[in-house]
Amino acid sequence: MDSSDATSKGMSQDGRTHQEAAVPPQQSQELLFPQSLSWVLGYNSSLAVHSLAGGEDRVLLYVCSHTAVIHDILGGQQYHLQVWIPVRTIFDSHPGGGVAAVAISRDARYLVTISTGRAQKVCVWRWTSPTESPVCSTELRPEFGLQDFVVFNPQNPHEFVSNSKTQVIFYLWSDAGLQYSTPPLTKQSLQTFNSVVGHFSQSAFHFNNVQALTGTSAGKLVLWDMARALSLSEEAQVQPHSTKATKLVPMQRSSITVLTVLESCIVTGDVKGRVKFYNGRLQLLACYSHSGVGPICSISFSKPPPEPPDAASACSSTGSQPFTTGNFILSTSDATVLHVATDGTNFEKVMEEAKKATTAIACHPRQALLAVGSHCGLLKVWDYQQPKYLVSRIFTEAGIQCLSYDPEGCFLAAGFTDGSVYILDAISLQSCCEAFRFSRGAVTHISFSHDSEYLATADEKYAVTVYKRVLQNGQRCWEHLAGLYSHYKPIRSILFGVQLDSNEPRLLSLGEDRQLVEYDLSSSSKDQLVISHRDRVEQVAVPLCLAWYPQFGTESFILTANSCYKMKLYNTTTKMCRKTLLGPTYGSPLEKIQILPTTSTTDPQKCYLAYITKDKVGLQILPVDGNPHKSSAFICHPDGVSDLACSYDGCYVFTAGGNDRTVLKWEVNLNALEAAASLGGEDLVPFYSLLEGGREGEFFRELEDYFYYVQLRSQGIDALETRQVSTHIPLEEIPSVMRAMGFYPSEEEIEEMINEVKFSEYVDTGEQVTKINLGDFIKLYINHRPAFGLSMKAIRRAFQVLGYDNENGDKVIDRGDLLLLLQCRGEHMTEDELAQCLAALLSRHSAGGRFDLDTCDPSGAAALTEEEIPEEITAKRFTADILGLPIAEPEKRTVKINEQLICEDSEL
Repeated sequence: MDSSDATSKGMSQDGRTHQEAAVPPQQSQELLFPQSLSWVLGYNSSLAVHSLAGGEDRVLLYVCSHTAVIHDILGGQQYHLQVWIPVRTIFDSHPGGGVAAVAISRDARYLVTISTGRAQKVCVWRWTSPTESPVCSTELRPEFGLQDFVVFNPQNPHEFVSNSKTQVIFYLWSDAGLQYSTPPLTKQSLQTFNSVVGHFSQSAFHFNNVQALTGTSAGKLVLWDMARALSLSEEAQVQPHSTKATKLVPMQRSSITVLTVLESCIVTGDVKGRVKFYNGRLQLLACYSHSGVGPICSISFSKPPPEPPDAASACSSTGSQPFTTGNFILSTSDATVLHVATDGTNFEKVMEEAKKATTAIACHPRQALLAVGSHCGLLKVWDYQQPKYLVSRIFTEAGIQCLSYDPEGCFLAAGFTDGSVYILDAISLQSCCEAFRFSRGAVTHISFSHDSEYLATADEKYAVTVYKRVLQNGQRCWEHLAGLYSHYKPIRSILFGVQLDSNEPRLLSLGEDRQLVEYDLSSSSKDQLVISHRDRVEQVAVPLCLAWYPQFGTESFILTANSCYKMKLYNTTTKMCRKTLLGPTYGSPLEKIQILPTTSTTDPQKCYLAYITKDKVGLQILPVDGNPHKSSAFICHPDGVSDLACSYDGCYVFTAGGNDRTVLKWEVNLNALEAAASLGGEDLVPFYSLLEGGREGEFFRELEDYFYYVQLRSQGIDALETRQVSTHIPLEEIPSVMRAMGFYPSEEEIEEMINEVKFSEYVDTGEQVTKINLGDFIKLYINHRPAFGLSMKAIRRAFQVLGYDNENGDKVIDRGDLLLLLQCRGEHMTEDELAQCLAALLSRHSAGGRFDLDTCDPSGAAALTEEEIPEEITAKRFTADILGLPIAEPEKRTVKINEQLICEDSEL
């Protein structure tokens, strides 16, 4: 089970200590966490499904995302193995790659792992040992193929076997080392037994302990004999080099996909969904099959089947007792789980889930219904309160990429990977009209207007398409209105809203091209989509998501989140950036945001935001102000979250995991979120903790000194009058103090900071603010500065792009080129501005407090001597000698993020 980056020594997977993990999962999560896992839909069909109960019970164990689930099908209950104590964690077991196969011995004392990659490494671990090194290991030659299956000998933990499609390898290990042999049944000798062998699927040790078996894609079993050598001083041991293939037994024509050896019989599963039982001599005892079963991935018995009769009695027709076995569980490659009752050969479908990526989810606006769509074309609707499956539909033409209910709950719109759009009845999932095919690429976003009169989509070709409800022959139906390539980079969000002065809908789209585009729907006509406004919302960062901000005051805002971990508020009319705020910083930026719906009993001034990052789901208390204690996040899908949806009452948040083919239901506990925020402190207390050294640190004292020095400078350094001590500084001094503290904002960022303070009270009072106090300045500084500071990695990346390799192989930038770039690219600097900035950085001040400027030169280089700035500048010299910043080289460190320990690079 992949615990991703949430696992560390001494901690449970969700970040709890050993003492906390002792609390029962359900009770503990409800008490402690803002969101707790309530139910999971789907499962990882690449892994086995295990039966935990015999007879007629249906208790299964399977994996969803990074969580093991015990599911009592008949009882309608799930138990999620998230709260567990890692007894032993082996870090970097295979550096530079992952694990292709793993097995544990029958006595649970040893592990074997096989790495990925072309040259695979096999390691045996005594996991109870405190050492970080394997007991023994060996490297395999690439010509053996990718070994992706491994299993221990149940009767001897010092033996195991692995196989690729073309090679079976037998191993024998001890503390002295690991030996292996590769019996000569390879591509060069496929005709060893004058028969086609096919590709190997799975291997197992025979219960007689002197043979092994391997299933093949040609429906055959390879029988391996393992000769034993007796020693006077030691027990009989297997010599790996003596293993050889002795028989190739044709069992059937269909490919064998699963091979399991029990204590009394041999079981196979094949691509046609058949399960066959054999005795030790490979004579057929029983066969179970059903026409609707796909290729089998796993077979699981809750307890071993009874001892089989001998082959003669099993195969005779003289009335002897037929072979019987206990009920068992099958899982197939098309993500179906079946319960097989062997007394009547009854195949009962227990689960049928998506067999490809689950990419789209949507919640009904008025009922407890969840629609789930996947790339295999399967659309399912669930009652998430029960929870139970209600209705489904399979689309064979293409995969489902996005879903949306209309505000009335009558329609469900689906966007597909082939560019088609279906508008379905929300209950029956029947098409309300013919499918639309106006997009040339996959439909990535889809949304209805508040009055259900418009439907808008965005596709991967950067186009926005609008559909409209019309009246035809006395009936309401949908028709294509118009489309437009309104962006030149991927579209991140489309959003309907309501005009401030009317009930007419308004439509916006946000793209990675940093453009916020608003469309004039009332002026648009057939095949002509009119743009009313186009605004650039970012200078450097990439905007990632968009939402309407709740109305906390007179002014209305649009909320965005960008790639630099910042959230921004824009006036809905002027599109002016009114606030920049530090967003949640949990490893990756926010990918999607939704305002959590509220109920009639909720405090109208209490609003919350649900969000997802690359692999986490979280909640944020509104209004946003940069306080880190007002948000929380938990790992939900380590391989990536594809979509987010909120229930109509705000009690649940749902996440789709994309390639892990699962959907997680999270129960929301807003009291726990509010309690965590309260524990973080009030007013400026949470912000002091974000300053280096906190309230009592040197950084804060230096900030105070600069703050009050600016007051002196604004009144005149040489003034003889009595000083007017104040708690405020003029707004025009904000850039100076910011730069003095090591934050160098661009001119656009300076304008946004000043406007943020200047117009903070304008809507309510009609007056502009002209000064700022220390507390508000600290908030402004924390919210606007880079979330993780200036890193050496970013500087080196700039030198990689702008520089060249010198004779020593170092990336350098020519002095003249650097000065020219500063004057001509980005925000242009005049030669005078450039000279003043560089002189200030290099401390070249005149006695009168002004800078001594040398003669003018178009390159700007004349203001500096060669001793001060060398002809070739490296990243290290630029950082230390010119910027004067003590930026260290990157190093590994462990940081605590939302009570989850992860190891990461110190430069984010």
